[in-house]
Amino acid sequence: MTNAIHEIIGRHWIAANARDWKSFASLLDENMLYEVPQTRERIRSGAGYLDLFRTWPGQWRAEVRQIIVEGNSAVCTVAFFADGEEMTGITFFEFADGLIKRAIDYWPDPYEPPARMTAFFERY
Repeated sequence: MTNAIHEIIGRHWIAANARDWKSFASLLDENMLYEVPQTRERIRSGAGYLDLFRTWPGQWRAEVRQIIVEGNSAVCTVAFFADGEEMTGITFFEFADGLIKRAIDYWPDPYEPPARMTAFFERY
C-alpha cells in the first residue's frame, strides 16, 4: 500500500500542475475533508477540494520535495511557486479505498487567508 499511496500523491500534484481536473478528481473521495488549521478553514467534499485548485488564481505550480508514507497516511512537502514567490507547503493525507479521504494543509509562514474564489470554504 505504501507504493500506491506514494503514487497517488505524485499523481495528485502532476494533475494539479497540468490543470488536468478529470485526473485530479479521480483521486478524491467524494466525501473527503480538507482543512487548513492555520486559517481555520475547511472544505467538506472532493468537489470542493477540486474547486479550490481549479479556481486558484494566477500561474502557480508545486514541486514535490518529500513524501513519507505510513499505513494509510502520508505527509508530503512541496515547494509552491506563485506570483514570483516560493512557499513551503506541508500536507497530511489520509486514504481509504485508494482515494484521498482527508488532507490537512500547513504553511510554515504565517499569513491571512487570501480571497477565495471557491464557495466551498467554511470558517471554523
